[in-house]
Amino acid sequence: MPFRTIDLCAGIGGIRKGFEMTGHYQNVLSAEIDRYACLTYEHLYNENPNNDLTTDAFKDLVADTEYDVLLAGFPCQTFSRAGLEEGFNDEEKGIIFNHISQIIERTRPKGIFLENVDNLIRHDNGNTMRTIINRLEVELNYKVIGVEYGINGEPIYDGRNFVRNSKRFGVPQNRPRTYIMAFDRTRYGNDALALLPNLLPDHNDLHIYEDLNDLLELGADARHYMSSGYLETLVRHREREKSKGNGFGYIVVNRPGIEHPIANTILATGGSGKERNLVFDPQDGIAGVVMPTKTTPLNDQGIRVMTPREWGKLQGFIGYAFVVNGEDTFNFPEGISDCQKYKQFGNSVTIPVIETMAEFMTECFEMLGEEII
Repeated sequence: MPFRTIDLCAGIGGIRKGFEMTGHYQNVLSAEIDRYACLTYEHLYNENPNNDLTTDAFKDLVADTEYDVLLAGFPCQTFSRAGLEEGFNDEEKGIIFNHISQIIERTRPKGIFLENVDNLIRHDNGNTMRTIINRLEVELNYKVIGVEYGINGEPIYDGRNFVRNSKRFGVPQNRPRTYIMAFDRTRYGNDALALLPNLLPDHNDLHIYEDLNDLLELGADARHYMSSGYLETLVRHREREKSKGNGFGYIVVNRPGIEHPIANTILATGGSGKERNLVFDPQDGIAGVVMPTKTTPLNDQGIRVMTPREWGKLQGFIGYAFVVNGEDTFNFPEGISDCQKYKQFGNSVTIPVIETMAEFMTECFEMLGEEII
């Protein structure tokens, strides 16, 4: 059988999909509490993930489920000093990683794969990452790829070795993210684990798109163009920031003269994720058009935001992961708004990165003596 996975903090299933694309993993249980993400997840995978991983009921369900690998794209939250000192006896029950830790402790999966923002390695002056590494390595007895031990027996690591960028994995998006992979030391033993590579892959050989110009779908619908008033506001804001010596402000990512453009990180909240990924897409009949949802007419500079489809392509959902026999089968369920589409793609993972990590995990399992089907 393939390795069985559970998909925690599942979003719309990007981590699950990347693992399943290798042909060596099959998901058996999911957990997500965002109602709109649950609708999309169920639409894509025919499985309702609406479970709260912080509840005793769900932890009991996991304990009754046979599985091999725990997957989680968990949120970045600060650990209290009490949590650092007391381990699992942390009074802050809202810390999602604590609940994931409890599930790991109780069910002992063969492997663990976690994803988070790149700032995780610096969050709370490094305390968050130190807490995670300490819990996995020392308290739970898992071998974390990228961790060694110092002469005093303490875990040592370079946080940069956990950060990988989507732009090196076949898509034109500058998206650094933190990835943590670990294997059960009580199951495999130190000798076998010492044979594993101690660095995660930092690239793949995919060339899904040559660059952003190859990904963009020019001639977008008028609703994606910025109003003249809003664009003027962004221009003034950037000028103010520039006068202060700051580099903040909107960015037209495909402006003429850029030889191989790439997108900046897309964000779950939209906001600056859109403003730092504006597109130059001039076409007749756009300038001056009055849209009922905008307070001023559309701009005459040919500037628009990216479309949800383009965000989906940046993450590998559209044009890659769901292509079957040459046909792209990805779609959202009926009634999902553009706002939710942006949020769901921005909150997800870049699937080609995850696929590469899953292939690496499979190679590690093979080295550990697991039978690979």
